[in-house]
Amino acid sequence: MLFLPAAPYAWFVLLTLLVTAWLGYNTWLTARLLRTWRPPGNPLLHPLETGVRCGLIAVCLALGWLSGLPAAVLGWRTPQPAAQIGWGVLAGVALGLLFLLATRWVVWRSGKRYFSPLVLDLIVPHNRREFVLTALAMVTVVLLEELLFRSLLVGGLTPLLPGPLLVLLFGLLFGLLHSPQGRWGMLGAALAGVVLGALFLLAGSLLLPGVAHYTANMLQLAVAFRLRQSGG
Repeated sequence: MLFLPAAPYAWFVLLTLLVTAWLGYNTWLTARLLRTWRPPGNPLLHPLETGVRCGLIAVCLALGWLSGLPAAVLGWRTPQPAAQIGWGVLAGVALGLLFLLATRWVVWRSGKRYFSPLVLDLIVPHNRREFVLTALAMVTVVLLEELLFRSLLVGGLTPLLPGPLLVLLFGLLFGLLHSPQGRWGMLGAALAGVVLGALFLLAGSLLLPGVAHYTANMLQLAVAFRLRQSGG
């Protein structure tokens, strides 16, 4: 039987897709801007950027409430949190190492034709204090992306489409939103998006994919920071 959404749920779907489209448009604008301009500091630490991220997190939480869906559908429950954190760390290390090794191979084979390190260079800390601040800022980055791409776009749309199909569709979209990193950056992010979406469906919670996402990002950041400190 075809699912007919009630008014609040219909608004949830419309507004969630509009927020996603707005983020996509701004990512496209950023990719164009970075061709000719470089921000003077770490964009993750800019007060305006931080404020926008926190505001979007609040919007995502409000949209989840508007949907009227159970917390379990949105992944806002955390059964067996210790196990989810442990498996999340392992999955994040595996994802991070895979991406690091694959990126080195891509750069070795093609130079920077398919991968742009620009975004990573912009956010890599210059000292330990900045590393701590960036690690804290990364919490909001991961929380926003997990709330939108896993909780709202996958969990929130399961009354309309099968979960695996949503994971694939929005995993690909997740990759497209990493366009400033080049073709390999988009492909790697798409694969990561699919894996994180699968973890979300498997765990029925944002905790497992969130921990995996944060661990993978911080592993890449830590390696880049170490190389910068050593002059590599």
